[in-house]
Amino acid sequence: MLRTRLLLVAFISLISLESFGKATVSGYIRDASSGEALIAANVIIEELGTGTSTNEYGFYALSLKPGSYTLIFSYVGYETQSRKISLVDEIILDMELSELLHELEEVTISSQRNNTNITQLETGSTRLAIQSIQKIPALLGEIDVIKAIQLLPGVQVTSEGSSGFSVRGGGRDQNLILLDESVVYSASHLMGFFSIFNNDAIKDVKLYKGDIPASSGGRLASLLDIRMKEGNSKKFSASGGIGTIASRLTLEGPIVPDKISFLLAGRRTYADLFLLFSKQEALRKTRLYFYDLNGKMNYRINDNNRIFLSGYSGRDTYANKEYAGMIFGNRTFTLRWNHIFNNNLFSNFTLVNSHYFYDLGTPEGSEQYFNWNSMLDDYGFKGDFTWYPAPEHTVRFGASSTLHMIKPGEISAVSTGGINQKMELTHNHSLESGLYLSGRSTLGEKLAVRYGVRYSLFNNVGPTTIFQYDDNYQLVDSTYYRQGDFFHLYHGLEPRIAVNYLLSDQHSLKASYSRTRQYLQLASNSSAGTPLEIWFPASPNIEPQLSDQVSVGYFRNFLDHKLQSSVELYYKKMSNSIDFRDHAQLMLNPRLDGELRIGEATSYGAELYLKYKTREFSGWISYTYSRTMREFTEINDGKPYAAPYDKPHDLAIVLNYDLTPRIGIAANWIYSTGIPFTLPSGRYEVMGNIIPLYTGRNEYRLPDYHRLDLAVTIKGKERANRRWRGEWNFSIYNAYGRKNVWTLNFVQDEAQPDLTYAEMTYLFSIVPAITYNFKF
Repeated sequence: MLRTRLLLVAFISLISLESFGKATVSGYIRDASSGEALIAANVIIEELGTGTSTNEYGFYALSLKPGSYTLIFSYVGYETQSRKISLVDEIILDMELSELLHELEEVTISSQRNNTNITQLETGSTRLAIQSIQKIPALLGEIDVIKAIQLLPGVQVTSEGSSGFSVRGGGRDQNLILLDESVVYSASHLMGFFSIFNNDAIKDVKLYKGDIPASSGGRLASLLDIRMKEGNSKKFSASGGIGTIASRLTLEGPIVPDKISFLLAGRRTYADLFLLFSKQEALRKTRLYFYDLNGKMNYRINDNNRIFLSGYSGRDTYANKEYAGMIFGNRTFTLRWNHIFNNNLFSNFTLVNSHYFYDLGTPEGSEQYFNWNSMLDDYGFKGDFTWYPAPEHTVRFGASSTLHMIKPGEISAVSTGGINQKMELTHNHSLESGLYLSGRSTLGEKLAVRYGVRYSLFNNVGPTTIFQYDDNYQLVDSTYYRQGDFFHLYHGLEPRIAVNYLLSDQHSLKASYSRTRQYLQLASNSSAGTPLEIWFPASPNIEPQLSDQVSVGYFRNFLDHKLQSSVELYYKKMSNSIDFRDHAQLMLNPRLDGELRIGEATSYGAELYLKYKTREFSGWISYTYSRTMREFTEINDGKPYAAPYDKPHDLAIVLNYDLTPRIGIAANWIYSTGIPFTLPSGRYEVMGNIIPLYTGRNEYRLPDYHRLDLAVTIKGKERANRRWRGEWNFSIYNAYGRKNVWTLNFVQDEAQPDLTYAEMTYLFSIVPAITYNFKF
């Protein structure tokens, strides 16, 4: 590790020598109609055949020797522009690109190469266009970012209709989900059937499967980076939709044109409004809904300074005034300051807060009052710097620190005798920090390398109580740490490297290695996920989980880059993996760490991806073969067993076709191997009660899963000088009515107690939906 660090520092020192005697041209690339920054737009130097791409804020910089150059600016779906410059001193050159018109698109696409998938360094990363997500048939017509992610290779659905997903064999809690750099701990609405992301408010979605940038850490499996729109800085506009289950509205526009803009977006379901017409009084008193609110404002102070303020708030409510209810939700807050120190040094400073909570109980004043609430809060700071010494080299470095505050559960109850009872689980506080240094270099015409290292640190912080156990997990002692006490430091290096060898502009070979650590994990015994789950930190009893992943891939384009294909192989070794003992008690357990067992896990697989796009037809086919196995000395008699998300075969076919400029059709077909489960092989009787005797863990599988979704979109006629645009979307979820198993329970027959039968529960048959979308 010491040698690696010395080599990295020496290499970056050599890079710094290249910046002497050069001048820099830099600026922002934006959408001409809205002023939105364009992420990953290309800037090519025609004379040198090299260039760069914009960062997450649309900024680019090129440090070159003085001279005359032609810069070519391009972005997929936008008109390409070029500018001739005479570079003697520093130049600021902002560009605005216009979207392609339909009548020009066919000609332009065929003449413009789109081989980013060949040239980009990342393995296992995918950026999804919002326009592509909008075309995918969706459950009850609700366009869903997470459901689109689940159709990619290496990404598997954890349960029917769920927003949870597994990436390359990882658990649901091993995915780092960021919304404008704030962590989202629960991305689900309505028990997981919908995600919290309102597509109308989202600008960019990118998934990293294992090859996570050194600037991010804390999760083993993936990074899902979602960024909200900035708000139209040119003119006021609105968009929205009225659907079968929910309606939404987004407003955006300039406060000061080209200087201050805003975005406000809201979404709410209205199932509870229909309950008001029920003949049953209990149903009329029931509230059943969720809502989302997104807000963002950005202020361009000057060419070198810009401030962003964004936030999200969402809540699910299931409540009856007479019986019981449950409320849960998320809140995020992000404040960012972009500052350009000089034309080739870009910085971003971020303050974030993430909040997740749930509350379950009966109404106050009821005879048997009960309330259980839990929450998690993060308060974090991050500083990122990007240095552009030369077109062939980009260097990033920075630091971050986050305070985690977890309140696992507080329970209040009043019994029928009027006795007040209260129990509160021990709070957990911890400080997670990181330093990183990374770079990207092009070495000649064929070879490009991305290299970096992250140094992560994790401290437990009081007040809290830590329990000590013997070898049989029996409690022997405890230690109390006072408020503000820092104890038990974990730390380590996380090297990451990726290589791309360009065979030609049509095909390339890629390879990567990454090490990641995870200090927070989720206590759950459900693959589908429920709101009533508890996050808990590493501690003296729980070492951080560690993952080492290697992946290689071959990428090949055909038909002038209209058909893109790739084959990727990966192998992942996970240490200090956690699982729970048989019959573990997870909820309201003050000694949850005593239920844990520690072992090893491995995951390996092959991912095939075919993507095709023309003006009328687009879509992709993804297939994944993968296995994920666990081995724990104290589980399953020490024999390897399948992980809960082990699905050897996973296939998704996504097709979109525009019959005419106004009518489009879309279809998805999904197939996957059934998830593993543990089957009772016998039983025994204790004092008249039948107790099941289980086989080895996860030795059996549920039936295979498959489903067909269909959609038709009919756009309204476009008229000159009319800003209003509308479209109807008709969709069918599970078009042939496949009864996919959601849960399988084993029930004792009431008439014959010595008999046990399996009871299957499925969620959806054929689900039609109608949505009207509009924009003006």
